[in-house]
Amino acid sequence: MYVYLIGAGPGDPGLLTCKGRDILGKADVIVYDYLAADDLLVHARPDAERIYVGKIAGNHAMTQGDINRLLVRKAQEGKVVARLKGGDPYIFGRGGEEAMELYESGIPFEVVPGVTSAIAAPAYAGIPLTHRACSSSLTIITGHEDPSKADSAHDWNALARSGSTLVILMGMKNLPEITSRLLAAGMPKGTPAALVNWGTTLRQRSLTTTLEDLPSAAAREGYANPSIIVVGEVASMRDKLGWFEKKPLFGRTIVVTRAREQASSSAALFAERGAKVIQFPVIRIQPANEFSELDHAIAGLSEYQWIIFTSANGVRFFHERMEKLGLDARCLAGVQIAAIGPATAQAVRLMGILPDFVPESYVAESIAEGLCTLGMEGKRVLLPRASQARDVLPETLRKAGASVDIIAVYDTIPSAEGKEMILEELEHGGIDCVTFGSSSTVRNFFGAIGSEIMRKHPEVKLAAIGPVTAQTLRSMGFDPDILPEEFTIPALADAVCTAFSGSGAKE
Repeated sequence: MYVYLIGAGPGDPGLLTCKGRDILGKADVIVYDYLAADDLLVHARPDAERIYVGKIAGNHAMTQGDINRLLVRKAQEGKVVARLKGGDPYIFGRGGEEAMELYESGIPFEVVPGVTSAIAAPAYAGIPLTHRACSSSLTIITGHEDPSKADSAHDWNALARSGSTLVILMGMKNLPEITSRLLAAGMPKGTPAALVNWGTTLRQRSLTTTLEDLPSAAAREGYANPSIIVVGEVASMRDKLGWFEKKPLFGRTIVVTRAREQASSSAALFAERGAKVIQFPVIRIQPANEFSELDHAIAGLSEYQWIIFTSANGVRFFHERMEKLGLDARCLAGVQIAAIGPATAQAVRLMGILPDFVPESYVAESIAEGLCTLGMEGKRVLLPRASQARDVLPETLRKAGASVDIIAVYDTIPSAEGKEMILEELEHGGIDCVTFGSSSTVRNFFGAIGSEIMRKHPEVKLAAIGPVTAQTLRSMGFDPDILPEEFTIPALADAVCTAFSGSGAKE
């Protein structure tokens, strides 16, 4: 029986504290708000009970009193409860009320502070809330006071004269009144002011104006909650110091079609550049149905001169089988290792082995050409790979005099997980680019979505990792819009950035 009041941060899932993440991983029950990003729930146990209480200004799925009683009830059932709250629990998050209810009910609890939107949203917008040149203090107030109060608790005259940066939370509904009170109290009309909507998320947008024009600017641009209001000289620094909304892919939506096991690293590269990423894994990687042929080859590794890995997946399943047989890297002594590219080479290094050959161009033709240059006459080669793959590599090596044993160590299975979401986003113009990391992702994407649907959306750019994938795309009737010079996922991400750089960030 224990309750944790956890600050989820302002929206960017990366701003959750390490302590908060660890507690989510052990909680029996998670009670979460609308503003607590869904991405945070991936840290929860698969069997944890998830209860959405949907608190956002003007729209509560559950009253505060009901939430308080829910926390007590779940704790009394002997559960470890994680109360996940947007921002910080004690900064206008009503965490104090929840904590008091727990105290009065004899429930042990703990508060895990979070990054408050009052600090984070301005920072992401490029507004330093204090600055030696113009602001030496900060005042955070609520713009949504308890309606049962007879009068405002704020001393507007003192706030207007203080010279302090004002940060106002939950104030959009009362923005005209807030502005009028500050002006009536003597704050200059031309005082810089800013709004930050959905701060720290990929939906963030911000504007800078004057205190006098703030309500009209908000109405004109359609600003609503959740927005942070900043009033003070520091707001004028946004144009120079803004960084988040200037990221090269900010406001763009990128679809990653790689298998679920590999998609996270690809998604992270695009997210770092400011993109909203939709993971649409059109292939699923699974080990081969049986390993007798591979086991026989591993037992006779001393008979091979070369092992060629054409993917990190091939390395992974080969290594897993070695360990299953009670072997480690020592069994590869005397065998030379070739890797098709840097990602595959890194997977080989993680086995404790330095690859002997990595081609300059990361395609089968290049690895075949390079190995033939080294001399393959009379060599015996082991090629552990996917069950379905091009035969250009083994055929070229055989023509050069090598004996090649091809062994399927994994299968790529078509998947359409998330298809409906992709179709909906396409219909509403919500996708800017689809990325393809292999020929199989191209075939399976069009198998799931259909060529006719994609022809209706010529505005969506198609990005291929390399020439082989690009050729598969052409066979479907589409020319690649983006093709990197180096055939790697990081290079693909850079090429996507370059393709969109001329049009700027999407609003």
